[in-house]
Amino acid sequence: MKNRTCIALILAAATPLAFSAPNHGDPEFAKGRILVEPQAGLTIDEFAKDLKIHGAGKAYKLGQSNIHVIEVPHGSEKALANKLKHNPHYKFAELDERVEVSATTNDPYLGSEWHIAKMGVNTAWDKTQGAGITIAILDSGIDSSHPDFAGRLVAGYNSYDNNTNTADVCGHGTKAAGSAAAALNNGVGVAGVAGQARIMPVRIAYNNSGSCYAYFSTMASGVTWAADHGARVVNISYANVPTSSAVQSAANYLKGKGGLLFVSAGNYNRDEGFTPTDTMIAVSATDSADNRSSFSSYGAFVSLSAPGTGIYTTVMGGGYGAVNGTSFASPVAAGVAALVMSANPSLSADQVKSILFTTAVDLGTAGRDIYFGYGRVNAAAAIAKATGTVTSADTTRPTVAIAAPLGSSTVSGTVAVNINAADNVGVARVQLKVNSTIVATDSASPFSFAWDSKGVANGMATLTAIAYDAAGNMTSSSPVSVNVSNSTTTVVPTTDTTAPAVAITNPTNGGTVHGNVNVSVNASDNSGAAGISMSLYVDGALAISGSGSSLSYNWKPSNGSHTLKAVARDRAGNTSTSTVSVRK
Repeated sequence: MKNRTCIALILAAATPLAFSAPNHGDPEFAKGRILVEPQAGLTIDEFAKDLKIHGAGKAYKLGQSNIHVIEVPHGSEKALANKLKHNPHYKFAELDERVEVSATTNDPYLGSEWHIAKMGVNTAWDKTQGAGITIAILDSGIDSSHPDFAGRLVAGYNSYDNNTNTADVCGHGTKAAGSAAAALNNGVGVAGVAGQARIMPVRIAYNNSGSCYAYFSTMASGVTWAADHGARVVNISYANVPTSSAVQSAANYLKGKGGLLFVSAGNYNRDEGFTPTDTMIAVSATDSADNRSSFSSYGAFVSLSAPGTGIYTTVMGGGYGAVNGTSFASPVAAGVAALVMSANPSLSADQVKSILFTTAVDLGTAGRDIYFGYGRVNAAAAIAKATGTVTSADTTRPTVAIAAPLGSSTVSGTVAVNINAADNVGVARVQLKVNSTIVATDSASPFSFAWDSKGVANGMATLTAIAYDAAGNMTSSSPVSVNVSNSTTTVVPTTDTTAPAVAITNPTNGGTVHGNVNVSVNASDNSGAAGISMSLYVDGALAISGSGSSLSYNWKPSNGSHTLKAVARDRAGNTSTSTVSVRK
């Protein structure tokens, strides 16, 4: 293949992220790497060219998401993140910030579980105790020998060291886990909010002289791993999480699989000024009198509040103690979400979130406010509403329209395609169709693509956007026709013996998948992408065919092992294949 740019795109979910030692800048961030997410449809070649221009190195893909950790020259992190942030080929680019836990000092005189009755959790327990739901605790690890976790832990992951060692290195994770789901009716210790839920330990942090720190990259990696391994509730009790585009993207990925991410508001007693987001539930802390805890941060980004003062919970070594912090308000709220999901498993993630918000005890000024969000979580009311909710069939179709490019415009190279899509419940995904081929799928708003126009012949091409909601209702946009005008290289077919290059870029080989999977195939050829035809086979059966440089397919796998095979053929008849094996 002539003049083809190459990049070491590491697609395996278990790829080490080569984390650097902590540094002491302001803000603190990892040296030698940044976080980016290419727009859906951006080809490997174009991704490689962009990174090569900016002197970047390897790109490590985080699990089955489209988030990448990019190696960059030391000292260039801020400049490169800023350049790529304004590049239309990318959804975001950001520094890999280092953040600390959102816990305050323990108070041994506050040891009581006042918060259980305050939220009506004991009433909720009459109907559900969280059975059947997995809560992932993304933290410093968990003390697996603690008696209140006996028989409750499922397999976990260490996204900091890239292994399965989930032992607690700071003690913080053990406390957070107990707040959410310490065992019920086991005759010892305390009772967590969702005491029959399963607990998934995901270590995202390291110990630095007694303090626990995590990076945005370890968080995003942990969220995607938890989503792919069946967690429906995920908790991160670290500062500044709502500011990370990477973690927001991972939260969208989780929500697409029916899960919700809870994060702590912080313990700085100030308005953090964070931009509100609907990708995660940010939780502030309250005390036993339903006042905002004196330490709790606040702001327009806060969507819910929960008890966070004097929370009696599990500690390392098999003991118990009282703790303060939004670090514990967040998993308390997460535990209530697990109760709601357990009480009515048919509820979507958005419906669970709506129930939590609409049943919360409205504190402060009427309606949502900067201190309490929609109010202090109310487990009894939430479960009553969840069990009384009949999930009637959603028959309302989404609305969708192509905002750019405009009809009859002339395009070339990689084209930014922007979509406006909305739904009464929520848009699950948007597909971009070029002529008769679905070239890319985007699962998070704002819906946008980087379309390789070289994948079609010069002349008029028709673009159509197809929007789906979680119920499977779909709508196709009005078609938009554009004039493709790319420079071409003539290759005599009889002399072309070079096979096209083809790769399945998602899912990654050897990985675990869960829920709907956006299968992405990418190809290039020395005689031009417009001459490529591709086919995707799932377990030997043809799933989809198309032409050009990219192909997308929405797949919902059954339990067990599966093999995906992509076949690419050029005009001269040369063929190549790419195969990945995954397991659900």
